[in-house]
Amino acid sequence: MALIDKINKDSAVSGILCQLPLPEHIDEQEVINAIDPKKDVDAFHPINVGKIMTGSYDFVPCTPAGVMELIKESGIDITGKECVVVGRSNIVGKPMAMLLLHQNGTVTICHSKTADLAEKTRKADILVAAVGIPNFIKGDMIKPGAVVIDVGINRIAPKKLVGDVEFESAEQTAGAITPVPGGVGPMTIAMLMKNTLKAAVLNNA
Repeated sequence: MALIDKINKDSAVSGILCQLPLPEHIDEQEVINAIDPKKDVDAFHPINVGKIMTGSYDFVPCTPAGVMELIKESGIDITGKECVVVGRSNIVGKPMAMLLLHQNGTVTICHSKTADLAEKTRKADILVAAVGIPNFIKGDMIKPGAVVIDVGINRIAPKKLVGDVEFESAEQTAGAITPVPGGVGPMTIAMLMKNTLKAAVLNNA
């Protein structure tokens, strides 16, 4: 907390990111709340979360921002599309749903306990998987031609990383799909840099 207070006041520091999760004896929310909202490049502070809800935000959490950039650069129009987000975390699921909603998508939020999840996912024109369970979404759960964005990254062997989507089966059905690794991950880092640049401009304005 003392370190955060110090760098909050340090004009040479443009952005602050606290790597989560923290050890159990440290209150994560207390740490997040202590970060100056104008330096909160992860957009986890309650003020920034509230701004995302209203649509008048300075920063967007890096992973959802990366997903939106991928969709935009792929020339995919979200307006009127059925968008399903599988995952309800504060880091990805909830802000992801808000960003899709702001772009006129019709959004359904699901999670690991959703009854008949496959029925929901098969309706998705745009499916974002962020549930944190390896190979959770199978090919037969995907609408033919759907855009599938796999946010998950799970280590199932020392040198084997997989997403939340079973890529081999999903690839047969999806119109477009992101790989793991090498899909959303690099975009998350790029958006962190974008947020940090924006913070530098805001803090020096």
